[in-house]
Amino acid sequence: MAIPPVWLFVYILIFHFLLFGARSYLLWRRTGTNPITFRNKDDAHDWNGKLFTFITLMVVLAAAVFAFGCSWYTYLIPIPYLQIPMIQLAGWALMLLALPFIFLAQLQMGDSWRIGIDEQEKTALATHGIFAFSRNPIFLGILVSILGFFMAAPSAFTLLLAGLSYVSIQIQVRLEEAHLREQHGAAYRQYCRQVRRWV
Repeated sequence: MAIPPVWLFVYILIFHFLLFGARSYLLWRRTGTNPITFRNKDDAHDWNGKLFTFITLMVVLAAAVFAFGCSWYTYLIPIPYLQIPMIQLAGWALMLLALPFIFLAQLQMGDSWRIGIDEQEKTALATHGIFAFSRNPIFLGILVSILGFFMAAPSAFTLLLAGLSYVSIQIQVRLEEAHLREQHGAAYRQYCRQVRRWV
């Protein structure tokens, strides 16, 4: 049985509100720190932030078109042979697993959680919980979620968004690794030897 397209749009809104909007607000209220570190500098970090913001907006747009666009959906270039209930349900399973996984990783980061690289404040290195098995569980969860999104609404456009997300996250991970090596030195290098980048 197919899941109504409107639920995908609802999920995408909840995903971004809970994991980024509400989480950012709660951290700011508790610590006075704005966790969003992307500014308007002409460097790789901020350009990658702009790219990921664009991808996020396009994901919301694609979900809205999938749910309400009717004839507009053809402009996303659907992939008919992937539009079967089994694949759609598998995509939903990935998304529903990714959301609490990311949320738990954010909680385990505590006040160290940021969107981007915080060059103004030294944050604690998270190595416990999920971080004992993956150095980048939040990014891993986002990749799983965007794969699930593509499977739930397979089209050339959502495949493009998945590919762009993968590239953007790979860039961000390497930027953050360089920052953490500089900030935490030997402790981070030891952590890298013990725990893989992904799984």
